[in-house]
Amino acid sequence: MESLPFFTIFCSLFILSLFKLSFAADTITSKLQIMDGETLTSASERFELGFFSPGKSINRNSPLTDLDGVLAIGKGGNLVLINKKENVIWSSNVSRIIEYPVAQLLDSGNLVLRDSSSTSRESYLWQSYDYPTDTLLPGMKLGWNFKNGQEKYLTSWRSADDPSSGEYINKLDIHGLPEEVLSSGSVKKYRTGPWNGVFYGGVPLMHNSVYAPSLVDNKNESYFSYESMNKSIFTRVTIQESGLLQRFIMYEWDTEWKILYSLPHDLCDNYGQCGANTICKANRNPIWKCLKGFAAPSEGELDIQNWSGSENCARKSPLCQGKEGFLKIVWVKLPDLKFRLNKSLTLKECETECLNNCSCSAYANLKVTGEGNVCLLWFGDLVDLREQYEGIRGEDIYIRVPASELQGSKKKWLKRILLGVSVPTVSGIFIFAVIFCISWKRKNRISRNFQPFLGKFSSGQEIAVKKLSKNSGQGVEEFRSEVVLNAKLQHRNLIGLLGICIQGEERILIYEYMPNKSLDYFIFRSDAINSSKLNLFVCLNDHERSALLGWKERYNIILGIARGLLYLHQDSKLRIVHRDLKPSNILLDSNLNPKISDFGLARISDADGKESRTRRVIGT
Repeated sequence: MESLPFFTIFCSLFILSLFKLSFAADTITSKLQIMDGETLTSASERFELGFFSPGKSINRNSPLTDLDGVLAIGKGGNLVLINKKENVIWSSNVSRIIEYPVAQLLDSGNLVLRDSSSTSRESYLWQSYDYPTDTLLPGMKLGWNFKNGQEKYLTSWRSADDPSSGEYINKLDIHGLPEEVLSSGSVKKYRTGPWNGVFYGGVPLMHNSVYAPSLVDNKNESYFSYESMNKSIFTRVTIQESGLLQRFIMYEWDTEWKILYSLPHDLCDNYGQCGANTICKANRNPIWKCLKGFAAPSEGELDIQNWSGSENCARKSPLCQGKEGFLKIVWVKLPDLKFRLNKSLTLKECETECLNNCSCSAYANLKVTGEGNVCLLWFGDLVDLREQYEGIRGEDIYIRVPASELQGSKKKWLKRILLGVSVPTVSGIFIFAVIFCISWKRKNRISRNFQPFLGKFSSGQEIAVKKLSKNSGQGVEEFRSEVVLNAKLQHRNLIGLLGICIQGEERILIYEYMPNKSLDYFIFRSDAINSSKLNLFVCLNDHERSALLGWKERYNIILGIARGLLYLHQDSKLRIVHRDLKPSNILLDSNLNPKISDFGLARISDADGKESRTRRVIGT
């Protein structure tokens, strides 16, 4: 016989296949209650409320121990859970008394206690959204209400079959710039990285078409929340009993949750994995490396392969002992921050603030959307600094080091000043691009197929820099074709060419930056299969990425590609055949609008549709 040790109130996403006895109503009144075996369903039938064992509960630490539980409106107007002896096991504990109280399960999954005469948020006396357990749903808040001193955070289950409060919690840390911290007791396990006004610095896939994250930080409250952007896709964030923080998604026609991402993502995501004053890089062996100007203890006798970095690296010489400067490290998750300078300072001003304080070990000038530039200062050891992995946008940090360390370091960046003239016109007159200065680093790679880099104009505009060397496999003819055709074609579904540079055997193309990469990033992944004779690359469906593209987004992408091809084949003054159209050549902007790219193999057709002759090998 099946063991039923306890019963709890359960509220979960409903999969549109109820085979249990349920009320058609979504409301509990003084005359209508629910008992074991009965459920409430929200108006859209997405959420269900009832007695389950176990479940995501509002009474997780005081479960029923019998089968005769009742959820009802009590005499004082509170929502109460009663056992068969009519003892109150749980109550909403609202002090305000109203004449006609009702409890309603909303389509958002929020269970609210309100006056029956009003449905406004202001009329809520109590709501389950104020008491999250292990799951954050769209519209729920994670953070602080400063008016009543309430903190809302996630707590894991004790085990897979015990929903009582477990070991792990996930909170919003508001010291410095807000960020989420996953911990076990007082021990930090993972941090998201600081909020930059749009997303957390260390969380993947935060720019997508499924959910929109937001963070409110004012004198009354400070909280993280997110809203669903696609009604056909459900999403939730759950902290597991194992300590993983996972985001799930599910299509409305599906019956299974898919994991979009799990945090920590890798070893370097574990808090302080490599010790203080190190930089962690997951694909390096060993994964740790002391920052320049720092040394590991007993470095001469150290077993580098086996040391985890937990003993910390220490400065080779104390601060303020001579001439000093700052070493720039790019594309990182910023280290744990306990100090934030609330001033709108330039990069140089922020450097001066740090240099004037002998305790300041590093600084960063973070551009926070809605706040402008924020000067961040670090004092003492730098903890939890990592190089970001693919798909995560990193920040720059400046480490304070002796001048001797700067003199010995080789710069990994390159600056080019390009002279040119105005942007090409539709009439077919091609002119070289405007004067600009670009700096980039190999670490800022946004693709691995040739050599594109993420760069910036002096104005701050982000750009994609495609570097074609003699080993790139793209010859002079392809380079010329790409430049000429991009210059003469202008359409919202074609990639925009902003400038070029030719120096010796090096050729550089500057394009508008596409933050969502290419279409193949979402629908395929390449897994290498090593062989003694050859390397095979097999394209496999990647559910974590493809799940971000709902049918609406897919339709819009298909439509955009079709518009671009129609322009190339019919509506432009030149009749162009692309000849290399494939998912990796379809780039996606911030709104997932497609742009056709890579015109190296394209050819101009005659008016009668016949292609010009060529001996060059065509693409796909």
